[in-house]
Amino acid sequence: MNKVTFNIDACKGCGLCVSVCPKKIIALSDTMLNKKGYHPANITDQEKCIACAMCATMCPDVVIKVEKNV
Repeated sequence: MNKVTFNIDACKGCGLCVSVCPKKIIALSDTMLNKKGYHPANITDQEKCIACAMCATMCPDVVIKVEKNV
């Protein structure tokens, strides 16, 4: 299975990753705030991830790590 991880405390909640995900499986948290006071992004359904890395490419703060299971 492909794996996407976020450095939650470094995320500023800009939403760019949410907008480019072709599977629409990334969302900003409604309830959690990180150390900076932002609602961080997280993945909602890891199993649907195709490891395209569009989210990581768009992230201006390099908080997303994509691992492709081959």
